[in-house]
Amino acid sequence: MRQASPQPQQIPVVVLAGFLGSGKTTLLNHLLHRSGGSRIGAIVNDFGAVEIDAMAVAGALGDSTVSLGNGCLCCAVDASELDTYLERLAAPSLGIDVIVIEASGLAEPQELVRMLLASAHPGVVYGGLVEVVDAAEFDATRSRHPGIDRHLALADLVVVNKLDRAADGERVLGLVRSLTDGAAVVPATYGRIDPEFLFDCRPSEERIGQLSFDDLHEHEEHDEHPEHDENDAPGGHAGHLHTAYDSVSFVSSAPLDPRRLMAFLDSRPSGLYRIKGYVDFGPYDVRNRYAVHAVGRFLRFYPEPWPAGGERLTQLVLIGSGIDTTALGKELEACKDDAPHADEHGMWGVLRYVRTGGEEPAEEPPA
Repeated sequence: MRQASPQPQQIPVVVLAGFLGSGKTTLLNHLLHRSGGSRIGAIVNDFGAVEIDAMAVAGALGDSTVSLGNGCLCCAVDASELDTYLERLAAPSLGIDVIVIEASGLAEPQELVRMLLASAHPGVVYGGLVEVVDAAEFDATRSRHPGIDRHLALADLVVVNKLDRAADGERVLGLVRSLTDGAAVVPATYGRIDPEFLFDCRPSEERIGQLSFDDLHEHEEHDEHPEHDENDAPGGHAGHLHTAYDSVSFVSSAPLDPRRLMAFLDSRPSGLYRIKGYVDFGPYDVRNRYAVHAVGRFLRFYPEPWPAGGERLTQLVLIGSGIDTTALGKELEACKDDAPHADEHGMWGVLRYVRTGGEEPAEEPPA
């Protein structure tokens, strides 16, 4: 059986897309101010000679921003040029934990994703596509830009922003869900989503035993001066949806069966926004544990050596809205390998989601 080799630490690159005025810059600023200690690098792509979006985030980022003005990233640079910008942000001296590309409102997300998948930089890895839509203007946006349906079908996670301004928010949420291809759909106002939906909100050093969901909500309930874009209400306290986020924390000293776990992941509900943690596949790979990262439908495994002297455990946290936490817990319990019998095909389903040198990830965007 071919076993996965340990992978070097790679910085995830998240693409943040959405049409003009959807609130991407607001969402990026929210992530920057609520990163929980993680250091975010950003590539900000303005369309126009005056780089307004870059100005809006530069103060928070300092030397961790790359600004690409006067053109769409998807047609202004090629994959090798993008690698140059990624290399700047992936420099060890910066200590970046995650890179966010804020695409121009006129960019083609599919091309950006393809460029990232074609990247030759060994220090970064594609981390998923987040599409932001304006709930209040969604119908008008679809009329002006029919391509939004294609963008939504490509997304791994969709943020339905400015929901407080939509007269029929539930209808918009339902319509957006019908246009996605299994992506998680998150309601929001002022771009306020939990950063944990996209990346680990802690610096990249080892954090065993700190996967408690309580750790995810250390943010203040209100801000004195909320960030807003040109379409946001000025001043005052930003609105909160008080969406009930549910979580499942799962720990097992028994290894998991890879086939059972993949069946569970393949059938995960759309309300399950985020899965993170570590998996022990026991006899199927005695050398490595597997870090798992899922955002909406996006899924990736990262094999890495077991820490010396540490207990071999599966530790997972699942985050979502409207999910049946009891049922999900039982399904995870059913993934335990109660009769370990490693075979040469047991890990094939998992290895499809491990990116190794020269290989493309399994979930390449459709043509």
